Amino acid sequence: MGKRCIISWLMIVVLTASEASGQADTLSQQTDTIWRTEQLQEVSVSAFGTGRVKSQGIGNTELIGSGELLRAACCNLGESFTTNPSVDVNYADAATGAQQIKLLGLSGTYVQMLTENIPNYRGAAAPYSLGYIPGPWMQSIQVSKGASSVKNGYESITGQINVEFKKPQATPFADANLFYNTKGKLEANLGANLHLTNRWSTALLGHYELLDKAHDDNGDGFADMPKVQQGSLMGRLAWMGDNYIFQASLKGLKEHREGGQLPSLMGGVGGGSSPYLIDISNERYEAFAKNAYIFDPEHASNIALILSGSLHHENALYGDKQYRSDQRNGYASLMFETDFDEHHSLSTGISLNHDHFDIDETTPGVYAQYTYKAGEQFTLMGGLRWDYSSIYGSFVTPRMHLKYSPDDIITLRGSIGKGYRTNHVMAEYNYLLASSRQIIIDDNLEQEEAWNYGLSTTLSIPMGEKELELSAEYYYTTFLHQLLVDMDSNPHAIHFTNLAGDSYSHTWQAEASYPLFEGFTFTATYRRTNVKSTYGGVLREKPLTNRYKGLITAQYKPGLGKWQFDATLQLNGGGRMPDAYSLPDGTPSWDSRYKGFEQLSAQVTRFFRYWNIYAGGENITGRRQAQPIIAADNPWGPNFDATMVWGPVHGAIYYVGIRINWEKI
Repeated sequence: MGKRCIISWLMIVVLTASEASGQADTLSQQTDTIWRTEQLQEVSVSAFGTGRVKSQGIGNTELIGSGELLRAACCNLGESFTTNPSVDVNYADAATGAQQIKLLGLSGTYVQMLTENIPNYRGAAAPYSLGYIPGPWMQSIQVSKGASSVKNGYESITGQINVEFKKPQATPFADANLFYNTKGKLEANLGANLHLTNRWSTALLGHYELLDKAHDDNGDGFADMPKVQQGSLMGRLAWMGDNYIFQASLKGLKEHREGGQLPSLMGGVGGGSSPYLIDISNERYEAFAKNAYIFDPEHASNIALILSGSLHHENALYGDKQYRSDQRNGYASLMFETDFDEHHSLSTGISLNHDHFDIDETTPGVYAQYTYKAGEQFTLMGGLRWDYSSIYGSFVTPRMHLKYSPDDIITLRGSIGKGYRTNHVMAEYNYLLASSRQIIIDDNLEQEEAWNYGLSTTLSIPMGEKELELSAEYYYTTFLHQLLVDMDSNPHAIHFTNLAGDSYSHTWQAEASYPLFEGFTFTATYRRTNVKSTYGGVLREKPLTNRYKGLITAQYKPGLGKWQFDATLQLNGGGRMPDAYSLPDGTPSWDSRYKGFEQLSAQVTRFFRYWNIYAGGENITGRRQAQPIIAADNPWGPNFDATMVWGPVHGAIYYVGIRINWEKI
């Protein structure tokens, strides 16, 4: 894992929902980069600027720290995964700019999204949520694969992604980030915190982005990317007492997207009497409050209450189709956690989640999680939760993790667990309206239910004064009930129906990392994915899913660290396309498979004492899908489809930016 230190003196601070229940952090006066282990009586802190670090805890988790976020532009959460081998990010369609992630070969809807360990960005927020978190706001990201802890609910199936924002109680700072690229996109971010007293502190984070130029590099008459205007503001407040901790946050966001056949791009293209326009407005408000009381620091015994809520309004136009959504969510969690001794610990709590859509769902739940630790060699954690949905009734979520480290070289981990998910079809998939396909939604859609099994190993092999880091993992996800998005049975329809048959995902991944010489780090990763579902009674490969991914990253930071050079090469495997319709001459309207493609990105950064300047390029190879929109010349006809996206929809993009950061030491 590299150089790490154990802080023997610490101030117990509850920063997030999970932390508030007893996973207390340590605040170092010299650094704000915090790494949390699963053990309540021990906190490990990595050096400032650490990049992507493997967890020493019981789960297969990696921390994307501030150093890794600086390796690319990282304008938002989605773009922060550019250098990550586990999380894939691509556009969901060729018209709206909606991004989607995949983890363990499956859609991001099966990943539980958390902000400061509070469930967030569910339902209506899902299609565009990767753009709702500005990169400069983030302190770190934790990516956990497989079955996760039962503390945060039952929804995690393939894993969790948790975002930690910059803290009010951190070392006082003021920063800014300005960004501009060759497509005309401008971003500005401002942030600062202030220590009002030795107990009270506050922070303010602001973001604005504007892309007001439309581009049509492939000449199909449609904007390659929609014009976007977005603004967001977050205010935070914290009280850090000796035994009582309080935190609160309020965030607001407004966004407008405009795409399709914009007048400046028409040039006579378009088969209808009027242009096909896409106009999407999103307005979102979030708030949370956390209270924690530590009544026995010796045993890390504490009780915490977390409250959060959100409002999300969406008004969208896809050609002549209108979609409106009004989602309200409320969440509450009361948790207790304690260590009985150095070997045994317990976490338990109750929660309540309420979602307001066309049909309301209220889900109370209760959980208990026990951890046994035998020194540093063996850890076992088992959790069980019971929830009751006002729609689906009661259900039970069991999960178990184990870790075995016989020495400092090898660590073995295993996990097994169940996950559930409630579908909000149009809220989560409304971007599919950017086509002429008929939308068919069956009645009585079932709650999704799946098992996930995982094995992983990490090795740190000493080679002189350096270490070769190796890791390998395998995950298997199998569904008992699943929402099937069927685009095969009818090429002119999208059918949302219950799975009737098998559906599973196999994922293998291997990674090697080694500092070849002073200041230079090289990492290579290869992942193989086999995802299949039953369509029309036939078990078939899931469409628009890459069979493999290779990732090579290199970083060189010579001398005193004034310069940093980063490069990332992605090798994306091909996959299956949904079944095509036939043209008048009998040939299929598109190929049955798409080929693999590569993407290269690079960045150079020059550091100064209080600021740095960076410049780079994305998709430098210029590889892009030649025809991402089917029948673009006749969007009002029966064959128009902007959802057949498997690769980049734009060519090379170059950018320049400046970061200004003042920290009081």
